[in-house]
Amino acid sequence: MRDIIIFLLLIFLIVCAIAVSFSKNLLNSIIIFMSYSTVMAIIWVLLESPDLAITEAAVGAGITSVLFFVSLRKIQVLDDMIKQDKIKAIMAEQSLNLETEEKGGDNE
Repeated sequence: MRDIIIFLLLIFLIVCAIAVSFSKNLLNSIIIFMSYSTVMAIIWVLLESPDLAITEAAVGAGITSVLFFVSLRKIQVLDDMIKQDKIKAIMAEQSLNLETEEKGGDNE
């Protein structure tokens, strides 16, 4: 049973590595990287190496991810992504308002 769990986790690691490679969104890449490090820490626990598991969890999923987020903030990618999402939400709201106005104008 333990071998099956480790095998499934290893497959998940391969999927994460491929997903990070093909991801165009930097924020998604960081989140996938965090999940990769977390699964790797779980594998180290299952392989009875708690020292490596703690190190992987602290460095891989913790400190490195925080540094990536800070880097994205410094180069203002996160701010641009937030602005784009707000703009998309405003445009969607305006298009809904226009559609309801058009429907209301046809009925009169």
